[in-house]
Amino acid sequence: MTLLYLVRHGETDWNRQRRIQGSSDIPLNDTGRRQAVHAGVLLARRSWDAIYSSPLSRAFETASIISDRLGLGEPRTLGALVERNYGEAEGMTGAQIGRRWPGATPVPGQESRDAVARRVTRALKRLAREQPGGHFILTTHGGVIRTMVIAAGADAHRHAPITNGSVHSFAITAGELRLVTFNDPIEHASALPGEDDITDQNAVEAQEAPRSKKKEQHR
Repeated sequence: MTLLYLVRHGETDWNRQRRIQGSSDIPLNDTGRRQAVHAGVLLARRSWDAIYSSPLSRAFETASIISDRLGLGEPRTLGALVERNYGEAEGMTGAQIGRRWPGATPVPGQESRDAVARRVTRALKRLAREQPGGHFILTTHGGVIRTMVIAAGADAHRHAPITNGSVHSFAITAGELRLVTFNDPIEHASALPGEDDITDQNAVEAQEAPRSKKKEQHR
C-alpha cells in the first residue's frame, strides 16, 4: 500500500479576493505561509519518504515550508499536480463570471474535471508503481483534491470544504485509489477553523457543486 497525503496550498491574495486562480501562478500571502507552517507541524508527527509539489509557486512554497520542517530536502515538482485550468475565467470573481457567462454557460478553454482526474490518477498510480509502499506528501490545489475525492468514489465528501493548508490522505493498493481520511486529523484537525472553502474562493467550483449534487439525486 502506498500512502499519499494531498495538501492544499496556503492562502493567496487571489483566494482572499475570491478570484479564480487555476493555472495562473499566484504566490502565497503571509496567511498562506502560516497555514503551510501549521500543516508542517501536523505532518511532522509521521514519517515520510519524499515530498512532491505542483510546479505553481503557491504550492511549491507550501511544500518548501513543510519540507524545511520535516527535513525532506528540495520538493520534487510533478506537473500533473497543477491546478485545473479554468480557461477565460481565471482572474475573475464570481460576479464577473456570472455577468459574462450566465447560468450554466460553459467557460471557454476550461479543463474538464474528467481530464483532471485522468492526468492526476495516472501520475499517482505511476508513483505507487515506481515506489511501492512509500509514504508521500503532495502539495497541490483545491480543484485537484476535489477531483480526486470524486474519482475515489468518496461521495460523502464530494461537497465537503477543502480549505487552504488542509490535508487529505489517499492510498493506492493493487492499483486502486481510495480516500483514507478527508481532512486527516493526524492527531489534530488539519483544517483551521474559520478558513474559506475552495467553493467560497472559486465561482466555477461553486457552480459545479450544486449541479453535481442534482445529478446524484436522480441516479
